[in-house]
Formats: sequence, structure tokens, C-alpha cells
Amino acid sequence: MKDRLRAALQGCPADYAEIRFEEYDGSSFGYRGKDLDTATTACSCGGVIRACVKGGWGTCVFDTLDNLRAKVWEACADAALVGQEKTLLAEVPIPPEIISLPPFRHDFREVSISAKLSLLKSYNDIILHHNPAIESSSVNYSEGIRTIYFASTRGVYHQKRLPKILLSLGAFARQGDQVQRAHESFSSGDDYQVVLGREQTACEIAQRAAALLQAPKCEGGRHTVVLRPDFAGVFIHEAFGHLSEADFLYENDKMRALMQLGRKVGGPALNVYDDGTLPGLAGTLPVDDEGTPPQRTALIRDGVLAGHLHSLETAGKMGARPTGNARTVGRHHVPIVRMTNTFIDNGPLSKEELFAGVDDGIYACGLFGGQTMMEMFTFSAAYAYRIKNGQLGELVRDVVMSGNVFQTLHTIDGIANDLTIVNRGGGCGKNGQAPLPVTFGGPHIRIQDVLIGGK
Repeated sequence: MKDRLRAALQGCPADYAEIRFEEYDGSSFGYRGKDLDTATTACSCGGVIRACVKGGWGTCVFDTLDNLRAKVWEACADAALVGQEKTLLAEVPIPPEIISLPPFRHDFREVSISAKLSLLKSYNDIILHHNPAIESSSVNYSEGIRTIYFASTRGVYHQKRLPKILLSLGAFARQGDQVQRAHESFSSGDDYQVVLGREQTACEIAQRAAALLQAPKCEGGRHTVVLRPDFAGVFIHEAFGHLSEADFLYENDKMRALMQLGRKVGGPALNVYDDGTLPGLAGTLPVDDEGTPPQRTALIRDGVLAGHLHSLETAGKMGARPTGNARTVGRHHVPIVRMTNTFIDNGPLSKEELFAGVDDGIYACGLFGGQTMMEMFTFSAAYAYRIKNGQLGELVRDVVMSGNVFQTLHTIDGIANDLTIVNRGGGCGKNGQAPLPVTFGGPHIRIQDVLIGGK
């Protein structure tokens, strides 16, 4: 494969060109209510060629390796039609040839389909029968392996295998016109056992969905809020992490000014990183989709903006160093700047000290969804509890947290030392590319004067 890709690129009339060829093999199964309603398998192959001429990009998507050299020239011709500037791609040392085919701890391919279906049915039955208020369920399992071959005119070559296993469990409870839900998911890249032994979780989400029917709505207004590590991670990923992606910044003058390096955005205990090298996580990769090795990038250091995430092009245009964050979800897409594993680092407090500082507040857990627009955000907690005199109180629902991310970062007044990275599958979406495997996390964090919508 290496010789074939390199031969197709030889002598091509472009400032830069690359070929990415991908093979995919996967399956998915799912229950909705009492019925098995999803059972699919998929095998595919194909790729994309990118070429850059005078700053303009041309692409050619293909399904077979036939006539590959002609397809490279087609992408070069398309790039020449739009190129009118200077090609600015950051120079990086050419990494050694990377062949990354990591072994499985427990290979899902060695487990029969009947065993997988039996496992899913057992979880589904638990959810449906655990509480009479449960009206429906959602139990889904997916597995897949992406094998990617890459070569560029810079002499880069790599082959990498990216497996993924995902289990998601959902419960839906109804009382009259009111419907409440609870959800948990689990993911791994190399261990089928991550989906085993989740009977207790199935019970817990059924019980929580039913309990939310009786939970009071949170009062609207300003509150002291403690975010559980999963909510803290989603907050920093969605509200701040996307603002750090440099393809967004160099196209937006306002946000580039707001994200100017050296700007103070929080207290001295606030540190935020994106790290594509952490072992065993969904966002970890041996090399990004332009051939740049990943790294640990400080986005906020001691409360000060310290870095952005870059591709070869954004680094070249902004005079920075590539960070290994050019990523794509599959064979039909070109790389764009994306996060990997993004998290708030540990702070100085214990969890107990953090809670002890709250006389009257809200403990927000999980996330149902939300939206961002520039520096503004709105997120809904999956569920929450009151905090009274440092202790957890009653369950509450409909906790919707809104604000300006920069103002909110400044009002973080407590960061615990219990960092947890959430490796639960799902994925991130951007520019029509989803779901991209990522993780996020943080310790418990305490935020003052948070605007909560409610009754």
C-alpha cells in the first residue's frame, strides 16, 4: 500500500498533496422498547485526495484504488482553479513511518453475535421491568474498526487501526403528559469487557428516570453551582474548547481578538489541556490525519490563555506550530481542526472542601444537550441535586445553565483534585462531521452566580 500511494503522488503538480485510504468493518444492534429494531453490519473502503496549489484546495473522493494517479492529478487541477495566494502550510519534522496496529485486550470479533444480542436483551429487560413508571427503553451496541493508510508529498506515511466499542443504555419514564429520561454509555477502543457487568447501571437509570417524574423543578435565578466531572468536561469542551480550534479563529476577527494568547480568563488554579497522547482514551491517536503526531497542548495555564489547536494550514497562516489536531470522521471527509481529549486539570481542593463552601446551591450532573453561539452557551443537566450546608439534598430537574464562557470562567472559585476523564463514547460534531471520537473531563468545579433557568 505504501508504494502504491507514494507512486501516485510522485511528481504531482501541487505545492502539497496527500492520499488517505480507509477500510471500515463494523456492526450495530439496538433495542427500542421491547423490540430489537436495529441489526446492521457494514464493510466499506475508499478515500480522499487533497491537493493545495497557491493556497487553494482541490479534493477527489474515490471508492477504489484504480487509476489513483489520475485522481491525484484531478485534485491538483481543481486546486489550481481556485488557488490565488501563497500556500502557507507549517513545516514540521517528518516523523518516522508509523504503523500503529495495537493489540486488543479483549477482542469483540471473538464474541458471537448471539452472545451480544443476549447481553443487550438482558439489559433491556432490566430497564423495562425495574419500575412500573418506565414506558420505553433504548439499548444500543456498536463496534467498528477503521484502518487508515496515509501518504503525502512531504514523505509522510502511516497506517493506523482505530477500533471502537460503544454501549448506551437509556430509560424513559412517563406520568401523564410528563416524560423523563436517564442515560449512561460506556466505550473502549480495545476491551470488549467494557460492555459487560452493567446490570446495576441499567437498574440505576431506570430508577432515576422514574424519580425525575416526582422531582421538583429547579428555581430560576442566580445560583452557586457545583459541576460533576462529566458536566465540567462537557462545559469546557463545548463552551471553550471549540473556541480554541484555530480554523474557527483565523476566519473570525472578533473571536481571534477574544482568544488572544496572554489574556487572563480565570483564576490561577484554572488549567485546561487538550492531550491526544493519553493512553486508552477515545480521542487518543498515534498520528493525526495530516501525519502530525499529537501532543499535550495547554489551552489555559494558570488562568491565562496559553494555546490554540492547529492543523498544518492554520499553523502556517497564524505563525504557530501544528498541534496534531487535524482530524476527520471518515473516508469521505477532509481533516479539520478538532479536539482530542480535553479537560480541566486538578485544582488544590478536596471534593469535601469544595462542597463545604456551599451553603445553598445546585449540584449539576450529566448532560442532556445544549448549544453555543460564539462565547455564549446554554446547557441542560441530565439531573441535579440541591446542596444545603455542604450536603446533597433532594433531586431536582430542568436545570438549564446559561452564560458567557469568559465571565463564567472568571467566576470559578473552587477546583477539586479528583480529575476524571469521561470515556463514554458518542462523539463530537463539527461542520457536518460526526461523531468524532473524543473524551472530556475535569474535577468537580464550583462556580458562583450562575444563571439557571427553571420555574
